[in-house]
Amino acid sequence: MPPQRRRTNWFIVAPLILVGVFIVAFFGIQFMTKSGMFKEPGAVYYDESLNADELKLLKAIFTDDVKLEKNVRISAREEKVLNRELGANEFVDEILVPVTDFYETRSDITEFTDGEYEYIPVGELDFTKKLLSVGGAYYLNAFNVGARFRIIKFESEQYEKEIAPLMAKAFAKQWPNKSNVLSMAQTGVTALSRGMNAKLAQVGDAKFFAEKIGDYLASFDLTHTSNEASFSELASAQNICADVRFIDTLTAAGIDIIELTGNHNQDCGDTAAIETIDIYKKKEIDIVGGGKTAEEAAKPLKISDKGNHITFLAYNLSTGGATLDNTPGANQYVEENAVYEINSAKERGDLVIVDIQYYECSVYASTTEDATCDRADSAAGDQVGFFRHLIDLGADIVVGTSAHQPQTFELYGDGEIYYGLGNLWFDQAWWPGTTRSLVLEHYFYKDKLLQTKIVPTIYDFDYQPSIMENPGWFIKRLVDVKP
Repeated sequence: MPPQRRRTNWFIVAPLILVGVFIVAFFGIQFMTKSGMFKEPGAVYYDESLNADELKLLKAIFTDDVKLEKNVRISAREEKVLNRELGANEFVDEILVPVTDFYETRSDITEFTDGEYEYIPVGELDFTKKLLSVGGAYYLNAFNVGARFRIIKFESEQYEKEIAPLMAKAFAKQWPNKSNVLSMAQTGVTALSRGMNAKLAQVGDAKFFAEKIGDYLASFDLTHTSNEASFSELASAQNICADVRFIDTLTAAGIDIIELTGNHNQDCGDTAAIETIDIYKKKEIDIVGGGKTAEEAAKPLKISDKGNHITFLAYNLSTGGATLDNTPGANQYVEENAVYEINSAKERGDLVIVDIQYYECSVYASTTEDATCDRADSAAGDQVGFFRHLIDLGADIVVGTSAHQPQTFELYGDGEIYYGLGNLWFDQAWWPGTTRSLVLEHYFYKDKLLQTKIVPTIYDFDYQPSIMENPGWFIKRLVDVKP
């Protein structure tokens, strides 16, 4: 072959050889390093700490259609106290709270152990189950204790790019917290009068009577009491009129709502009753169940707070003191009015609380223990039938606020009934029954009643209510006589 021909072939073949070597090297390196077209997709590794529900959730996210560049390892852990900010790659997947039967007398457990209670997702919590505290920590008070917190953690070199977008929707859960759970303390009879007037003359400072209970009651978003004594300069140790200084007792306890369904608010005259309402308004304390006129007394108290909407209704059924005209007094119960107000509230989507000043049981007037008035049927009239009727009309919570001794309670229909709360502040310290009361801690979330916790109180001859220690025996006594 002529030399010219051989040189021409070499110039053609040499570049082809170089291209071939480059292609082999290029793809060979990718093959050996598992990169480029031979790159293996990122894998998802599920740690054995994940439970069945968590695995189901995660596998529904990381389907075959999801292609990852980097591996991701997913693990779970459980914490009893959520006391720090979670990392950007950590999410609370579930909060499990301890519950037991509504009528269980126990309110606290000491350890996270199995027993006569169960743990349920907080999303399943409602008032028909009793939420327990754990070692004194109540979940609905602090939200970072009193529960089991399931936390899922994602570990990936490409977390922000690959994993975070997938998690944004899957774990965009809103849990109950201080900003969206409305807490309300509902208390019983208050009459800052008679013997308390005499005691105030001794101690000189009305805040004295709130020293043991004030901080507790003031810790709630809203705090209610049913006050039966109007402020008056005529207040003495013999009448149900309150020294004007007693407003400091109420404010020291953070009272936000005063119920005026009582039968003694006119004991010191209409002028005192009217001036007392003015004092409440000046202190920005709402009133319900009473007013300067019948029209004002009949107005529902509408509460809209933290995404919750509540209509609070309060009536005097039979104990006197009601107004039917342009004089001050309590809101008289009229069936058609109650039906209208409850129906209107339910149409708005509100929760409805109805308080009733009912007939009184007076068998407690004994220096020894007498449990007669524990029963719901211990007073005149059909108390059980009437209170249940209000639930049938649509009320969510029905509370008796005339009883001077705590009465039993029950679940009924779609609501709960507390037949009598007893005395919060009163002067009948010589009768054991009248020294006690029930504080109802209501917790509302997204227009739902999550829980009502019962906290008994007691006072002595200093008239300083305090939380009752070891109240299980007393709660049991009330449960034992439920309808």
